[in-house]
Amino acid sequence: MEAPLPLRTAGSALVANPLRTVLALTGLVIGVASVITMAALGTGARAAVADDVRSAGTNIIVVRAGNYIRGGDAVNIPSGFGRADTLTVGDAEAIEGLADVAQVSPVIEDRAALQSRDGRGFAPIHGVSEAGSVIHQVRLLDGDHFDAGDMTAARPVALISGPVEQDLFPGGSAVGERIVFRETEFEVVGVYQSADRRLAESVLVPWPVLQPLVGRDYLQAIWISTERAGDASAVARAVTNLLRERHELTRAAPPAESSAPHAFRRGARLPDDFVVRTQATSALTQGLYTTAAAFVLASMPKLDEVTSEEMVGTLNRATSTMTLLLGALAGVSLIVGGVGIMNVMLLAVTERTREIGLRLAVGARKRDVLWQFLAEAVGLALLGGLFGTALGGVSSAVVESLFGWRTVIPPEALGAAAGLAMGVGVFFGWYPARRASRLDPIVALRSE
Repeated sequence: MEAPLPLRTAGSALVANPLRTVLALTGLVIGVASVITMAALGTGARAAVADDVRSAGTNIIVVRAGNYIRGGDAVNIPSGFGRADTLTVGDAEAIEGLADVAQVSPVIEDRAALQSRDGRGFAPIHGVSEAGSVIHQVRLLDGDHFDAGDMTAARPVALISGPVEQDLFPGGSAVGERIVFRETEFEVVGVYQSADRRLAESVLVPWPVLQPLVGRDYLQAIWISTERAGDASAVARAVTNLLRERHELTRAAPPAESSAPHAFRRGARLPDDFVVRTQATSALTQGLYTTAAAFVLASMPKLDEVTSEEMVGTLNRATSTMTLLLGALAGVSLIVGGVGIMNVMLLAVTERTREIGLRLAVGARKRDVLWQFLAEAVGLALLGGLFGTALGGVSSAVVESLFGWRTVIPPEALGAAAGLAMGVGVFFGWYPARRASRLDPIVALRSE
């Protein structure tokens, strides 16, 4: 289908004056590219903040079997972590269905002597799912993570920490090599580094592989990560309520049959056979005696929630301020580009006054002339937006490569660039187009 006459005329005018068109585009291209680059820097900064907060463990929850309850043996609940056998894979699967839960991993733990062709060592072994290393944000030094396929096939593969690699493979890479523990050979698929003290010198393997080796049909822990930092306290409470229901701990305890101080009174609440802790509370109570730790946790039940929300809020406010400041500077470039379009269009009106008068004299309507020049302005702006978007993508990649700043171009920034370009074209092209349409045909024909 043939384009309307005003559009065809506008296109011909732009092609007939390539140098003028390029000069008019330059300012707008720089302005749109600046907007894209600033949006990429701001979004990348927010993403980096979120990753840093997650890597600090503020979105991690750990459920451990057993409890620290004194006298727990009186109601058949062993006191101490890891001694209860009531935490199951079904519990982990049920936790996955809770709101704001991002990743869940069953955990089976062991300590074993390790052997390779080059050395020997001793390290904690964590049987986890493919989400285990993701939850704790371990950083790969070599190789790769094991995946869902390894879990389904129960392949004997292992992800080892850097110190373990140095013990077992001094002077060489461990990836692709074999290690042996509990008389089973595992292929090393990756080497990692972790800031978490529990994983800093450990080995991660698929839990379906470790479970039969240790002869245990229950879990010692469940690792959980939340969608956002600051959600950990709320999710921890939801996990506690869910596990109490699944473990049938919501009913009252039986009447006491002993005069011991720890015996339960009639109607007392059954104690938990698990402990749910966020990473923040674990760090806070590290090294404290049971009673001191319980007092601290009872006094500050939402410590991690407040801390995470304040930290994320402060960092996000800082990045938002930076983005707005840089966006304002980019906006100045857009205005300069728009003024350039207006200047070029006013010059075009002056140069083509006789042409406008002739068109009006032979029957063209004022709105036809208006739409012709407005179409030229919008066409210039859209071309500037297209080239500016491409230049913004290139400049974002260059900034990330040269300075190491993370850049992420949000999809809405592309739509905003097109909208801004269209808006600049209409806003700065309206006056020249209106001036052209209101020329007197007789006066226009007399102009030189």
